[in-house]
Amino acid sequence: MQTPPTTPPAEPGVLYLDNGRVKIGIDLNLGGAITYFAPSGTDRNVVNSHDWGRQIQMSFYSGPTPFAPNGKQPKPEWAGLGWNPIQSGDVFGNRARVLESRSDRRQLSVRSIPMHWPLDNEPSECTFESTIRLDGPVARVVSRLVNHRVDKTQYPARDQELPAVYTNGPYYHLMTYQGDEPFTGGALSEIQRMPSPGFPWAGWQATENWAALVDDSGWGLGVYHPGLTHFIGGFSGTPGKGGPKDNPTGYIAPVQVEILDHDIVYEYHYDLILGTVAEIRDYVRSQAARRATPDYRFARDRQHWHYDNAVDGGWPIRGEIVVGVDQANPQIVGPDCFFLAAQAPKLRIEAAFRGAPGTARVYWKRYDAPTFAPKRSIAFPVPSSRGYTTYMIPLASSPEFRGAITGLRIDPPGWRPGESIHIRRIAFE
Repeated sequence: MQTPPTTPPAEPGVLYLDNGRVKIGIDLNLGGAITYFAPSGTDRNVVNSHDWGRQIQMSFYSGPTPFAPNGKQPKPEWAGLGWNPIQSGDVFGNRARVLESRSDRRQLSVRSIPMHWPLDNEPSECTFESTIRLDGPVARVVSRLVNHRVDKTQYPARDQELPAVYTNGPYYHLMTYQGDEPFTGGALSEIQRMPSPGFPWAGWQATENWAALVDDSGWGLGVYHPGLTHFIGGFSGTPGKGGPKDNPTGYIAPVQVEILDHDIVYEYHYDLILGTVAEIRDYVRSQAARRATPDYRFARDRQHWHYDNAVDGGWPIRGEIVVGVDQANPQIVGPDCFFLAAQAPKLRIEAAFRGAPGTARVYWKRYDAPTFAPKRSIAFPVPSSRGYTTYMIPLASSPEFRGAITGLRIDPPGWRPGESIHIRRIAFE
């Protein structure tokens, strides 16, 4: 007679949600981080909790580096992380504190004060909020950072883990699609571990916006973040062995470069999928909308744009971004994207250049040429104007504007102190 599946006993302080297909748990002892995700009625938990830097959790980065509030010094090996609140706790073993939590038959929600990972018992000047709903084999998660830092400096943009996902030792095959024809059934890739020493994780263009860590049978956990194509991940330790408390672990993080203002409210959505690689990919395909060319309207946020050698007017965004261009070589950099050049022969910029007349330049990256370079750019003149002007940049006039486009950058003229560029829309047409 076949042994019926068993469910492990609930751990104290863990809230669970079970829809009969999958069961998910958040640990109120660890800021509400996700510590359990398994098929219903089984003990097949895929989430690793060897230490409090793992789990499936929120984690953010900003300056300064090192971050040493009131002279408190970070653990030396983690000093390069800078400002780094995480949902579970810190490297010294201090737990994040849950402010409130709610559970019912439909969803889990939690609000907590995170800890700075590199520091000993340093709660962050922000709160984390998370809401989880189940839909078949999928957990749909909404995460939110509410910042209230005393330090009002606008630090440069940093890579953000959206979210950080750690799995157990059996799930060591890191699968994804990274080709230039997404959603056409092309061959998948297995991402190989990076050699050590050095940064332990690989990075790639996940052009279908997902990756999965699976076992030898091809079953495991998929992570889908709509619109994101920059992923990092890998595996550490002995492949194929270990449970939730053991050291071997797989890792996935969809990554977005973001500025995190002292008072920002920043929200993102992602899905966790249990199943085979084919089932995970089919789910993502069913959710992915038809890909339109980007149309960035700066009504309420930065639309994931950031700056080099420049700062803007800060949060909140109200209908435009206002970028100071009083340094040498200011650059306004767009988020990673993926669309075909043939769909977007022109670029529309609605902006007011409030400085002396000069020349601006638009750069682009391609799937096969993933860096900005002068040959992949077009210059255009800009007058000094208090009012808005619509600039139409003929991208298709360049033979280098072809194939799959993966990023955009605008270099305005570098002007005198106090001068700026106001932008309310950047769109491909």
